[in-house]
Amino acid sequence: MQGRRLNILLVEDNPDHAELARRSLESLSGHTCLHHVEDGEAALDYMFGRGVYADRARFPAPDLVLLDLRLPRMDGLEVLRHVKSHPVLQHTAVVVLTTSDTEFDLARACAHHADHFVTKPVDAKRLSEIIDDLGLRVPSFTSGPSAEDARS
Repeated sequence: MQGRRLNILLVEDNPDHAELARRSLESLSGHTCLHHVEDGEAALDYMFGRGVYADRARFPAPDLVLLDLRLPRMDGLEVLRHVKSHPVLQHTAVVVLTTSDTEFDLARACAHHADHFVTKPVDAKRLSEIIDDLGLRVPSFTSGPSAEDARS
């Protein structure tokens, strides 16, 4: 990585799965900054820099979102739809994480323009490969949308 760390938003409501993802990311620890939210509404608030996440110095816009499909308050596919339909956020890389490997879930994630689909638990090597595949070794985004952009 050159310049700054890769900002990753983990959207996962299951504490055990969140811990496994966190451990997988430890191998990239010097190169990543991980933020974690537990539901779909909090994910969108973070992504759009709203409410408690408005301070981009504390909560930088993510370069990569690791998104569970089954979330409280708003499911992962709805979060994905909002992100990928927004003119600023649509370029944010989103990797859908799920315990399901059914063709149906894969098709739904692809239809909503997910950048990658991974069955949990994700190991460190696989996550590193995905980050490379997405071209995120050198982050291309320096800022995220403002709260005003969220209203677009």
